[in-house]
Amino acid sequence: MLCKSFYKLQFTHLQNLIHITTEDKIAFERLKKEITSQFLKQHTPSHPDISLWKGQDIVLFQEDLKLRVKGSLSEKSFYSYFKNEPKKLPRIDILNLLSQYCGISSWAAFKAKKNEIVETKSPKKKYQFIGILSSLVFIAILLLYIFYPRTHTYHFCFTDADRNQPIKNTPITVTIINDHQSPYHLKSDAQGCFSWSSTDDYIKFIASSPYHKPDTIHRFYKNPIQENVLLHTDDYALMIHYYANHKIKDWKTRKQELKQLIADKAVIFQVLPYDIGIELFSKEEFIKLLTTPTSQLKNIEIVETIKADQKIVKLKFKVKS
Repeated sequence: MLCKSFYKLQFTHLQNLIHITTEDKIAFERLKKEITSQFLKQHTPSHPDISLWKGQDIVLFQEDLKLRVKGSLSEKSFYSYFKNEPKKLPRIDILNLLSQYCGISSWAAFKAKKNEIVETKSPKKKYQFIGILSSLVFIAILLLYIFYPRTHTYHFCFTDADRNQPIKNTPITVTIINDHQSPYHLKSDAQGCFSWSSTDDYIKFIASSPYHKPDTIHRFYKNPIQENVLLHTDDYALMIHYYANHKIKDWKTRKQELKQLIADKAVIFQVLPYDIGIELFSKEEFIKLLTTPTSQLKNIEIVETIKADQKIVKLKFKVKS
């Protein structure tokens, strides 16, 4: 019995919701303009556009609605149907109330009256308007076809120049730096490739990864363009990665090599998860982290290295969860 009551309630609720059609949408837009016109006869809101009314305007409208048709409209409903683009019309009782505010008995009568106004227009003028509109649309499409810039698609894959193998499962950071637009950042896919579509007849981008030296690529469009880009290994970053992820028995030798590899005043920090922030490490602390065999060690991933005078002066890393 309770289940039947629930479905009956749901069905009644669905009946009260009028899903918006193109015709209803146009009629509702006319209703909003008519409401605005009626309100402006007695009040001066902060803006003539009803969608831009502010708190005091809404309150005055609610009071005017009560005074004229003895009805009410919640602030939530006002925001849903007047401040935003509605996906469905208000309930029929609300539509009837708003129509009465405009001096028309019901929503159905409002739509019928507006349709009568549209139908009383001269058929000759209507057909002339359609003919002119059709010609303008045809000309617009023709001009669009002639002058609209063509979209070019570029496709690149990355190859390790030292091993002559595709760079897979190591995301390559690609920074698109074409003129007349801000830099756009993306990553290569699992196969070490990326695609880019643009109306420009050239592409300029910087490719980099934690274990490869950055390179700037500049290509003009060829139909189609699909190219392998060679990236050279960053030996310093690769050595740090090797130390962090491989078993090395001679810990003393490992420490000595790391001391030679990293500058004494190097800036080293860990990127913490969940955007918590960063944690700074001294050279000694970082070497201790890499030379202490723990389960965390194999999860260290190098994010960025910067070198000067044959030593690492800045290093950024993270620990994969």
